[in-house]
Amino acid sequence: MAKCRSRSSIVAILLVLSACGPSATIKSIEWDDGDSGKINGERFRLYSVDAPETGGVGSRGGAKCEAERDLGKIARTFIEQLTEGARLEITASYGYDKMEEPRLLVDLSANGKDVGQAGIDAGHLAPWPHDRTKALALKPDWCG
Repeated sequence: MAKCRSRSSIVAILLVLSACGPSATIKSIEWDDGDSGKINGERFRLYSVDAPETGGVGSRGGAKCEAERDLGKIARTFIEQLTEGARLEITASYGYDKMEEPRLLVDLSANGKDVGQAGIDAGHLAPWPHDRTKALALKPDWCG
């Protein structure tokens, strides 16, 4: 179950999802890396996929090696190009993750194509199955 949030854009997205079914149109998107960023200025993460990290090697939440960081930049560019100018929709919402600043967990489509699956198919993302906020498998190893 989603935590209550006072921020109007996330509340609006959730209201559209509950009132109209899973298909909320997104007006703006920014990507931090290949699987997370901001929708309408609010933090989100793609559900059950993982992208290589783009943060500094050894930093909290950063890449584990330079190769991962390089792959992360490529993944982010791929996702940015996939979603730029596209009709974006949240097709499912799974509540919030357990991060310090919680992110809405979503499935997202760009022009009707699932963004996470497109990233997996292109080799830039990897499946990372979850049951809401609990991982069901180890985080993919981007350095191996």
